[in-house]
Amino acid sequence: MSDQIMEALHWIHHSSFRIETGVKVIYFDPYKLKNAIPADYIFVTHEHPDHLSPGDIKKIAGKNTLIICSRKCAPKLKEYNIKTVNPGEKFEVGTIKCEAIAAYNKAKSFHQKKNGMVGYIIEINSSKIYHAGDTDFIEEMKSLKNIAVAMVPVGGFFTMGPEEAAAAINAIKPGTAIPMHYGMMPGSKKNADIFKKLVAPTVKVEILNKEEPK
Repeated sequence: MSDQIMEALHWIHHSSFRIETGVKVIYFDPYKLKNAIPADYIFVTHEHPDHLSPGDIKKIAGKNTLIICSRKCAPKLKEYNIKTVNPGEKFEVGTIKCEAIAAYNKAKSFHQKKNGMVGYIIEINSSKIYHAGDTDFIEEMKSLKNIAVAMVPVGGFFTMGPEEAAAAINAIKPGTAIPMHYGMMPGSKKNADIFKKLVAPTVKVEILNKEEPK
């Protein structure tokens, strides 16, 4: 099922993705959008401005759009239909099964566990897609199973670097892994290349082209 998901998934840049299911349009962390395709659902991982961008959300959110976000995002999204979530929470939006997964740094202070930042697993056509958000390789990842496609940060400094991200993917064992969070912040395509070399050969790594170059 990974191949079908990959046909529907578009890497915008950084940690921003769009999924077009044929019925719904779903975004993760829309940021600096140029091609503003209207959204049905917007998943926001945390409140940092390269993930929660009210200006970009305004471009794609209509009256029926639902924004799913970590609780610290809510004050900036009061004018929209929102659902706030906590790490570990399972829920549904329409017919899509979802789960908020903890996302945090283990030793650095950029993304503290107490702040309730998240990644997401969403299930589309019985296939699970995992967007890790800004995180290190944390204990919560070790219990994730049956992931078809996993998007993980590899840029380092604020998040996992390529070595740690590869270790995370080798633990999760998704069908396909996609590196993200490089090219606009610390980290470059070299990080993605290193990541690909370190991921187990049983996992397919796709280094996507940016849909919207900076």
